[in-house]
Amino acid sequence: MKVAIYTDGSARGNPGAGGYGTVIEYRDTKGQLHTREYAEGFYETTNNRMELMGVIAGLEALIRPCEVDVYSDSQYVVRAFTEHWLEQWIKKNWKLNTANPVKNIDLWKRLLRAMEPHTVTFHWVKGHAGHPQNERCDYLATKAADGDGKRTDEGFLPSSIQN
Repeated sequence: MKVAIYTDGSARGNPGAGGYGTVIEYRDTKGQLHTREYAEGFYETTNNRMELMGVIAGLEALIRPCEVDVYSDSQYVVRAFTEHWLEQWIKKNWKLNTANPVKNIDLWKRLLRAMEPHTVTFHWVKGHAGHPQNERCDYLATKAADGDGKRTDEGFLPSSIQN
């Protein structure tokens, strides 16, 4: 099955510091278009982590192996794959150089696990310049984030809020 994932970290409508919205779009065997929406809010986290979580949520929601096109305006996510940064990070034991570890290793490893059963192609849709796929990411991700199905990933809540 061929699937498109449209995602945007920093989609509005999430609690706390922000969050992401992700939409999986696919056609069934009869050619009918379907969408599944996901959104999570985060407290005190970075936009890069939200961008990664948007892609992860979409991939982890897929029940069977698919051919996946991921559309994101995040260079941080897309360039890591299209320019093979990940391969270099792994070879260097997740360090940029001897003194600097790669940031967000937990999410990069989770993303790699989520990708395993699928054939995934990443598409960078340049942000906010009238690119139709970027506008689609913004529209769908924000719609998901504004919907009723918001969840909060408690792993990202500071301990003072968890208690």
